[in-house]
Amino acid sequence: LCMIDVGGPVDTIAPSIIIPPKNTSVTAGRNEAILECVANARPLVKMSITWRKNGVVVNTGIRDFGRRLVFTFPAVSDSGYYECEAALRGSSLLSVTAGAFLHVLEFPLFVKEPPSHISAEMEKVVDIPCQARGTPQPDIVWYKDAVPISPVKIPRYRVLAGGSLQINGLLPDDTGMFQCFARNLAGEIQTNTYLAVTSIAPNITIGPSDSAVIDGMSVILHCETSGAPRPAITWQKGERVLASGSVQMPRFTLLESGSLLISPGHLSDAGTYTCMASNSRGIDEASADLVVWARTRITKPPQDQSVIKGTKAVMTCGVTHDPSVTVRHLWEKSGSAIDVNSSPRLRLDPDGTLHISQTWSGDIGTYTCRVTSVGGNDSRSAHLRVRQLPHAPENPISVLSMTEKRAINLTWAPAFDGNSPLIRYILEVSENNAPWTVLLANIVPESTGVTVGGLIPARSYQFRLCAVNDVGRGQFSKETDRLTLPEEPPSAPPQTVIASGRTNQSIIIQWQPPPESHQNGPLQGYIIRYCLSGLPVDCQMKNITNPDQTSLLLEDLIIWTNYEIEVAAYNGAGRGTYSHKVTEWTLQGVPTVPPGNVQVEPVNSTTIRFTWSAPSPQFINGINQGYKLLAWEPAHTNVVTMVTVRPNFQDSVHVGYISGLKKFTEYYTSVLCFTTPGDGPRSPAQCLRTHEDTPGPVGHLSFTDILDTSLKVSWKEPLEKNGILTGYRISWEEFNRTNTRVTHYLPNLTQEYKVTGLTALTTYTIQVAAMTSKGQGQLSSSTISSGVPPELPGPPTNLAISNIGPRSVSLLFKPGYDGKTSISRWQVEAQISIIGENEEWLLVHQLANEPDARSLEVLDLNPYTYYRFRMRQVNIVGTSLPSQPSRKIQTLQAPPDIAPANVTLRTASETSLWLRWVPLPEWEYNGNPDLVGYRIQYSKAGSKGGVLSHVIMDRLEREFTIEDLEEWMEYEVRVQAINGIGSGPWSQAVHGRTRESVPSSGPTNVSAFATTSSSILVRWGEVAAADRNGLVLGYKVVYKEKDSDKAPDSWTVDGNTSHSVQLSGLGKYVLYEIQVLAFTRIGDGRSSTPPILERTLDDVPGPPVGILFPEVRTTSVRLIWQPPAQPNGIILAYQITYRRNSSNSNAATVDVLSPSARQYTATGLKPETVYVFRLTAQTRKGWGEAAEALVVTTEKRARPQPTSRPVVPQEEVQARRVLLSWEPGSDGLSPVRYYTVQYRELPDSNWTVHSASVSHETNSYIVDRLKPFTSYQFRLKATNDIGDSEYSQESEAITTLQDASASRSVEHEAPSVREKWSEPSDHINGVLLGFRVRYRELHYDHLRSFTVRAGPSANWADLTGSRASLLSDLSKHKRYEIRLSVYNAVGEGPSSAPQEVFVGEAAPPQNVMVQSSTATQLDVTWDPPPLDAQNGDIQGYKIYFWEFQLQNETERLRTLFLPELGVKIKNLTGYTTYLISVSAFNAAGDGPRSLPTRGRTQQAAPTAPGFIHFGELTTTSVNVSWGEPKQANGIIEGYRLVYEPCTPVDGVSKIVTVDVKGSTPLWMKIKDLADGVTYNFRIRAKTLTYGPEVEANITTGPGEGEPFISRHGAALTLHWTSGDQGRSPITRYVIEARPSDEGLWDILIKDIPKEVTSYTLNLDMLREGVTYDFRVIAVNDYGYGSPSAPSPSISAQKVSPFYEEWWFLVVIALVGLIFILLLVFILIIRGQSKKYTKKADAGRKLLVNIRAAEMVRLDEGRFPALELNNRRLSMKNSFCRKNGIYTRSPPRPSPGSLHYSDEDVSTKYNDLIPAESSSLTEKPSEISDSQGSDSEYEMDQSRQKTHSFVNHYISDPTYYNSWRRDVAQYEIIAGLLSSAFFSV
Repeated sequence: LCMIDVGGPVDTIAPSIIIPPKNTSVTAGRNEAILECVANARPLVKMSITWRKNGVVVNTGIRDFGRRLVFTFPAVSDSGYYECEAALRGSSLLSVTAGAFLHVLEFPLFVKEPPSHISAEMEKVVDIPCQARGTPQPDIVWYKDAVPISPVKIPRYRVLAGGSLQINGLLPDDTGMFQCFARNLAGEIQTNTYLAVTSIAPNITIGPSDSAVIDGMSVILHCETSGAPRPAITWQKGERVLASGSVQMPRFTLLESGSLLISPGHLSDAGTYTCMASNSRGIDEASADLVVWARTRITKPPQDQSVIKGTKAVMTCGVTHDPSVTVRHLWEKSGSAIDVNSSPRLRLDPDGTLHISQTWSGDIGTYTCRVTSVGGNDSRSAHLRVRQLPHAPENPISVLSMTEKRAINLTWAPAFDGNSPLIRYILEVSENNAPWTVLLANIVPESTGVTVGGLIPARSYQFRLCAVNDVGRGQFSKETDRLTLPEEPPSAPPQTVIASGRTNQSIIIQWQPPPESHQNGPLQGYIIRYCLSGLPVDCQMKNITNPDQTSLLLEDLIIWTNYEIEVAAYNGAGRGTYSHKVTEWTLQGVPTVPPGNVQVEPVNSTTIRFTWSAPSPQFINGINQGYKLLAWEPAHTNVVTMVTVRPNFQDSVHVGYISGLKKFTEYYTSVLCFTTPGDGPRSPAQCLRTHEDTPGPVGHLSFTDILDTSLKVSWKEPLEKNGILTGYRISWEEFNRTNTRVTHYLPNLTQEYKVTGLTALTTYTIQVAAMTSKGQGQLSSSTISSGVPPELPGPPTNLAISNIGPRSVSLLFKPGYDGKTSISRWQVEAQISIIGENEEWLLVHQLANEPDARSLEVLDLNPYTYYRFRMRQVNIVGTSLPSQPSRKIQTLQAPPDIAPANVTLRTASETSLWLRWVPLPEWEYNGNPDLVGYRIQYSKAGSKGGVLSHVIMDRLEREFTIEDLEEWMEYEVRVQAINGIGSGPWSQAVHGRTRESVPSSGPTNVSAFATTSSSILVRWGEVAAADRNGLVLGYKVVYKEKDSDKAPDSWTVDGNTSHSVQLSGLGKYVLYEIQVLAFTRIGDGRSSTPPILERTLDDVPGPPVGILFPEVRTTSVRLIWQPPAQPNGIILAYQITYRRNSSNSNAATVDVLSPSARQYTATGLKPETVYVFRLTAQTRKGWGEAAEALVVTTEKRARPQPTSRPVVPQEEVQARRVLLSWEPGSDGLSPVRYYTVQYRELPDSNWTVHSASVSHETNSYIVDRLKPFTSYQFRLKATNDIGDSEYSQESEAITTLQDASASRSVEHEAPSVREKWSEPSDHINGVLLGFRVRYRELHYDHLRSFTVRAGPSANWADLTGSRASLLSDLSKHKRYEIRLSVYNAVGEGPSSAPQEVFVGEAAPPQNVMVQSSTATQLDVTWDPPPLDAQNGDIQGYKIYFWEFQLQNETERLRTLFLPELGVKIKNLTGYTTYLISVSAFNAAGDGPRSLPTRGRTQQAAPTAPGFIHFGELTTTSVNVSWGEPKQANGIIEGYRLVYEPCTPVDGVSKIVTVDVKGSTPLWMKIKDLADGVTYNFRIRAKTLTYGPEVEANITTGPGEGEPFISRHGAALTLHWTSGDQGRSPITRYVIEARPSDEGLWDILIKDIPKEVTSYTLNLDMLREGVTYDFRVIAVNDYGYGSPSAPSPSISAQKVSPFYEEWWFLVVIALVGLIFILLLVFILIIRGQSKKYTKKADAGRKLLVNIRAAEMVRLDEGRFPALELNNRRLSMKNSFCRKNGIYTRSPPRPSPGSLHYSDEDVSTKYNDLIPAESSSLTEKPSEISDSQGSDSEYEMDQSRQKTHSFVNHYISDPTYYNSWRRDVAQYEIIAGLLSSAFFSV
């Protein structure tokens, strides 16, 4: 041992744990546990180790200075986390810790163990207890007979939460030893038990007993058993199993106890029933017989009867019962038994029918038929009532009423009611000995008197009464004494009093007599009272003693005076009441006196001044419209200058002026006053003269005798002297030198003057003016050069335009050459609107005597119009040429000048008017046409305010419908035109009235009160007069239950006199909303508001509804319900009665519940028993009808089974309802509560619930609210307390019967008389048979009212299968009302709403002519309709045009708003036949169309061909087809096909053009294409010219199949095998052949069947001596496949070749020898002779030149250049084996060429084969192979034997040409050689 000092005592080492404690597990009480913790620190003596458990310091068990913690006998409580901590005492160093877990395990220990032996019965459940504890908690594992138990494999075994084992449904195999093991980490323990499973044979403890049950009742057959396992119960009837654990037949239910419930029992259920109990130990059974009696029930109960006295009463009581049961009938009357033997009037039949003969009042009572039997008892009651006619009322007395006028009081004694309550009394009256008529038909039966009011005075009345009961009407009473009412003055004024001013001194008054009922006696005449309106003057009277006179002309009245007029009728009793005052003015008259104090004086030379005073208003006789100032020259009395002056009511003296008069002229003057009718008298004429003024210019200034120093000036008097001429002034001066002016004054008679002393060749200005006392007049000036005669002037220049206005412009110009004299007048010409070189120029302005003018203003232009101006200047010689035109200008806009013309107004509807007018012509727009429109102003006629307007911004519009107007109201309408600047003048006002409409409000004072529980009396007043909107034809009372969603019902009251009705058949105690509306002939008006609420009286309630049993136990049930659907009052209580549902159970339990109760629980019931519950409600009127429900006290309830398939008997099918019947299914031990019925409309409709509350007691139901003539299917389901059954099977399809049709809307074409309508899409309710049209004329009276004159009864038509009717024989310009109805086999439906139509034109335009102008234009002309058929001013025409036979698809309309007689129809289709019809229209509407006239447009270019298709595609060819153009637009003359490769082929892009003449064929075979190249094909059709192209691309190449070929044998038999067929099967094979010297491939055999794989060729098809190659191509639906490899070359030689002959060999040998000798000889000669060498060189040059020239020529020929350059000129290639004809590949196009045609071949070589030379343009049907195309349809049939490819070279001129070219070259070479040869 060596100790090393590693540090002093002062060195400190921090604590560290070297060996930490480890997790340890021990068993409690058995093993010692040690936790070790080794630590290190320095100094060691200061180190301490502390142990903690779960943070708590441990002080026990510490060993070795804390290094060990020892547990001698560990317990479970010692388990935990132990931690050791090493620290240095007194040191600041941190301590260190380490820890570990100590787990103390506890050995398992059983807490609960099973007994050693357990016995249990089969099918029971047994629990084997086994619970253990330990640490950790032990796991429980079960073994049976040493085999582990798996609950997964044996689900009957289940280990419970505590560990116990539960076994369900014990079986014998479960017997054995069961072991329970408890295991944990400490160990395991086990316990066991033995389970013995026992069984007991079944035993029926209570078996079924013989029973009897009534049909329809329930019965229970008991069967209670014991045994182990529990016996299975099976009920059988004979061999048929009725109920078991797996089988349950309908109506047979196996109860929990094993008993069998049969509910309900049927007669077929009678028999022996066996209950069989079985288990594994055996079987036990018991049987019993069940007897089922047919239920004794009354199937034909007696019915309530009401028989007439003395007749026979029969009370039936038909019974159905079991044949084995004896039935006894007993009749009772009012509770007492009837002895039928006591009276011979009584008889009882064996079937229970009671006969009562000779009935009388003693037989009245309630009869009850009681039926008793062991099969059940039943009773039914009925009431018999014996009735007779009531007796006549006694002692009727009539007296005049003392309290009411025009009334009679009538009293009588009540009559015997005939044992039937009286319904009413009928009161009849005879007026003035007229026949008896019913006056009052519904006098209440309780009355004994009535006051008859509303009688007519002066008439006699007699009355009689009779009583009415339900038997009939009794005898009338005796008549009362006749009473005559005293005569009275008429009580009503005359009707319809109308006054109208006839003249200015007369008014005509018209009236109608008072209503006859208000005349109160014979009329004797009328009194007309009239007076001045508003003046306190006496009235004048006119007495008319003729009662038949109804008009009077009041004459000698005051002019223009308002009168009040009244009319009254009188009879013997006096005068009646006057009518309402009618005010009317006499018409205006003209003033009777002229204006006074008229004074006239001239103001100046052109104006005179008037002053005057107004006439007295009393002499104006109307409204003063103003004054007219008149002036006229004495010599021209009919040319009057008039100025109108508006009246000035403020000043007493009126002043007016007339200006613009002639100067110094004598005038007569006068003044008059005028009114609307005309002018009053003129004031006395006064003569005066206007003031003198300076004269106008002299006339016709001219120069003559022009010399160097003198000239003669001539003139004429001024046209406007304006006074007395005093002389003339003439002056002259040198031009622009005023200091040289010379002036002379001449007398007034001098009109010429010779001017002398002039300087030669000098320009002078000469002026002449006339003179009056007022001074010198206007100068007439002109310039002239002395010695130089004047000439025509030149035109002005430099025209400029400024100051452009709407109606004027300013022209600036530079004068032109004046013609050596002054300009006397300027003229302005213009082109208007249409500007052009050839358009007309019009003179629009002149300016005279302004020679120095440089501008002028052109007036009176049209606004917004294009102008171009030019000018002329005039001198004394004449007029110049025109100037250059100015620029084109447009005048500014201005408001329109005129109003729209021909304004008419028609009625359109109840709230609209139809306004029409003639639009403004374009030249009257005065502005931008896009801003031109119309303003419509309308207001009520006679109204001062309420003016409305509407603006239409469409210059072409000619009509407008004014909407939202009031019904039956007259309106005044005006129209004006507007544009972007302003408005034009208004048109004349027109008037129109809207159509009659429905009332706009309901009647007033609507009231209602209930009379019974099902009726309400409703009363109402009149509709306000302003809201009637027509004649009220009757009223409708509309009513419905308050807050109901159902459509309201209505009750119609015809006529306007009845204002009350009693609504019956209402619901009891129901609150109704009631409204009343009035209706006119147009339809129903608005209902009265607010609705009146009234409730019917109460009554006994209906049955409660919704009875259900949500909880059913074996001894108790709980039922719920809802209040009655018809409570008929306030529910006060409910009463529940329940009892067992058996024939011998009479004990019932009754319980009364509060009205708020909605459920009830019945207890103490017997299990498995059927109970019947009855529930009824009570109001203050008593207990109502009871609701009944059955329930079975069992807990085994299920949903009901579906019913049988519903059946609808055909005899029960009606138009809107059918009767549905069915058989119920099993109720699932829970009685059915209700059924739900669904229906659907075939073929596509969904199922719809019709009713969800069909009574469970019924097996039939009426399905209503169906559509007539419609197919339906039905189904239903049952509902019980548990839920709904499945729906039954659908019924068969049932079609309802037809019914009368419903009305549909009618469309009409106003104003024609052809009515058109659409067929109703629904509501026909059957097969439509036709339509019925009714019409009548409407007469309007001055727009104020109308009357209806119905046409004759024959004026209606039945139409079958028609949609239009032509009503003829109508009157022109009349308004008609038309109604339409539909009828089928059942009847006629209601009429449609009335449509009004105005009858207008009757003739179309005449002589319609159509002329073709272009391919898209037709010119149409026509003549107007005859004058007698125009019916007004024609406003325009409508031109209808459409393509022939395509009217519905292509018809179009062109409208002309001016009465022009021609139109150009443009934008039509080329070469198409059109039909054209023309109609005229005026303000009334459109006239009839003319007969269609036919015309056809000219030809045009066609559209593109319809399509391009490609077929039979190969590597080098394709078949192209195309479709015809969709629109040919003419006659197709041919097609042009152009194709080219999309990319160049070998650097060359060749375009091929092919023309095909004719419209057929539409295909072509194209050959010689390049393989794998995409080509673009374009084709277009041609008529007069070519149309657009259609194009498509196609790529050549193989198809989808690629067969290969192999040759076998030496014969010409080809063999091959099929290759890949591609996407489509191979359809055929094609064999191609070619000469072996690289000729073209051509088809040899075309159609070889697909099954063939070899083919033998006939050598006759080939050309003898030619070697051929062959190949095979497969063809499928996609086209040609890739060709096979060529076969070996084969010669078409039938005999031995000539080269095998001996003579040929000899010849060849000799020829060879000769050639050798010649060659040697030539070589010798060439080497010796220089001459021949030079000659050969010259020949060689010549050859080169010839070859070059030939190549150039060939290049110009375009084809062969490339070919010849690529060939070698050798003898081998010069000749071929084909008859010595040169053969080559097809020519290729020149690289520099992009167009290709036959003309590319030089015509130089065409002389060899002239027949084959052709041009595609000249002969397109023959396509040369040299062009790369061939047409299959052109094959010559005569050359079929030798195939076409044999003659290929013969038919191709290029081969001849190329041979010729080569031969030419060869001839040159041969010539050179021969010359050399001969020289040698």
